[in-house]
Amino acid sequence: MRAGRLDLDAPQVAAAELARGPGCDPAQGGRPMIYLNIGEPDFTAPVPVREAAAAAIAAGRTQYTDATGLPALRERIAAWYGERFGLAIAPQRIVVTAGASAALQLACLALVEQGDEVLLPDPSYPCNRHFVAAADGTPVLLPAGPAERFQLSAAMVEAAWTARTRGVLLASPSNPTGTSIDPQEMGRIVDAVRRRGGFTLVDEIYLGLSFDARYGGSALAHGEDVVSINSFSKYFGMTGWRLGWLVLPPALVGPVERLAQNLFICPSTPAQQAALACFEPASIAEVEQRREAFRARRDYLVPALEALGLRVPVRPDGAFYVWADCSAFVDDTRDPTRGGSWDLAFELMRRAQVALTPGRDFGRHDTARFLRFSYASAMPELQEAVRRLGEVLGPRRTKVPG
Repeated sequence: MRAGRLDLDAPQVAAAELARGPGCDPAQGGRPMIYLNIGEPDFTAPVPVREAAAAAIAAGRTQYTDATGLPALRERIAAWYGERFGLAIAPQRIVVTAGASAALQLACLALVEQGDEVLLPDPSYPCNRHFVAAADGTPVLLPAGPAERFQLSAAMVEAAWTARTRGVLLASPSNPTGTSIDPQEMGRIVDAVRRRGGFTLVDEIYLGLSFDARYGGSALAHGEDVVSINSFSKYFGMTGWRLGWLVLPPALVGPVERLAQNLFICPSTPAQQAALACFEPASIAEVEQRREAFRARRDYLVPALEALGLRVPVRPDGAFYVWADCSAFVDDTRDPTRGGSWDLAFELMRRAQVALTPGRDFGRHDTARFLRFSYASAMPELQEAVRRLGEVLGPRRTKVPG
């Protein structure tokens, strides 16, 4: 694939190797690695969901479904948009997929032709640009800083649009920053793209984990031509079940269905049967409690990092990530491919036994000064991680050579 391998493999491999060494072995005076580099909730699927899966398997409800998913699940997802966001979404516009990754692949294959350019923010989740490249498109990363909440703006889209530009791929809330696009700005972006005959793809997999009512609405409110990608992984805690969905303009449903038939046949039937239970009152109550737990973790971690000298230029309003400026502890933040947060991340793995994700995994614009912290871990782990980081960073501001 033209996009190449993910840079984030290297820190993960290094963390795994260190975790097996004496520094992380309590029997040899070490301490276990704390992983704040993983974007997976520590919560699993709610109890009613697990019970529904077991019941479906026991009853033999495991055969193929339609390529677009169980009709009952498409209807239930559509109803959830009405209950949660006040949006009237026709079930026929929903295509259930084998995770949000399959949703992004299907959307890109349906919309992107060879040589088409798609605009994305820098920083952004690397796989999103890889999906564009896998469809023979060209991802174009636009530098986005704190003033833009690390997101694209309508002015940026208009300035960057060329004859080859086909559309935009956004994420709100975003991985790695945890920031969302202001709804008014989202509307302006959609209008700018629409006037140019392009498409607006919005990754909304963290939308259920929004902590601020201002940013808690779906981009689907801005028109039927918006394509939304969503997932059961983050808000509903069903990461390994591999189940997501698309909300499409009616004209795109047929092409996407044909692609899905050829590439995937259908999403996992047991996972779909289980997902019906996600919308039961007991499940919603459970995942809402978890959302509040994530909010509490954010409210602890952001000021704790700031107290250590790791500045957070934009407070995250969703997901479970903090994009923290580590420039107080590094000498050179000009080159994202060496030094900077990359070296600091490895230093903190070795000295504090805390695994973090360096900024360069998410782009090139000013990313050497940033680390991504995931607060998908329980509060005691976050508190211990902060204590350990304080051992290395707190008593001094010695900069790591870079």
